[in-house]
Amino acid sequence: MSTVHQLRRRVRERLAGEGRLTGTFVKLACPDVVELAAGSGLDLVVVDLEHSTLTEQDALGLVRHAALCGIPALVRLPVVDAPLVARLLENGAAGFQLSTLQSVAEREHLQAACRFAPVGTRSVSLANRAASFGAIPLADFLRTEDADPPLLVGQIETPVAEPLADVVRGLDVAFVGTTDLAVSLGLPAPDDLAAAVSSVRVAAEQAGVAFGGWVPGLAEVDRLGLGAASYVVVGSDLQLLAHGLRAVISKEDA
Repeated sequence: MSTVHQLRRRVRERLAGEGRLTGTFVKLACPDVVELAAGSGLDLVVVDLEHSTLTEQDALGLVRHAALCGIPALVRLPVVDAPLVARLLENGAAGFQLSTLQSVAEREHLQAACRFAPVGTRSVSLANRAASFGAIPLADFLRTEDADPPLLVGQIETPVAEPLADVVRGLDVAFVGTTDLAVSLGLPAPDDLAAAVSSVRVAAEQAGVAFGGWVPGLAEVDRLGLGAASYVVVGSDLQLLAHGLRAVISKEDA
């Protein structure tokens, strides 16, 4: 079994290299989904606490099961909730994907919630799964967390007033929420949306972070301007299930 620190390191090594990391959103409170994702060859899952009915307890269970399956589990958050962040990290979350990132202050709040002093504000405890329930000496645990800190992904889904490169600087991935971005721009012409997506890619390059985004299917990567993305989240478990069920029915009706 890989430790969460090994999983984080693996993701960062892939982001720094060639190729693309592919994952999906998990919205169902079913550990089998995480296990299927790992077995199918996906690189990661993102447990969705924004657009789902998942509870905190559901998310904790999915994160723990992902670690047992050797697949990194990030958690999508609608806002930064520092106590929730700490509990998820203590149970093995690989990192966080923050929805609708709009400012340097929001990014710094997320970073602080994920890191121990002196660089952050996260409270320290060894009585949890991430610290092997106290089997790891405090100094060793702090050193390991510092070497392989939580993965941080910021979703850009609206026009941002501050310099975009500053907003995403220090993250692991600048992520385009393609649907929300299109809606926030008033469902613009394809060229206008492509320009907005390109601005995120350029900001990621300027900030020295990876570029990523959401697509309904991998066939849509180029159309949505994400051909250069090294981190792609494809649909969700619900979307993939619905697609499969509709495919079955359409074949039976044919």
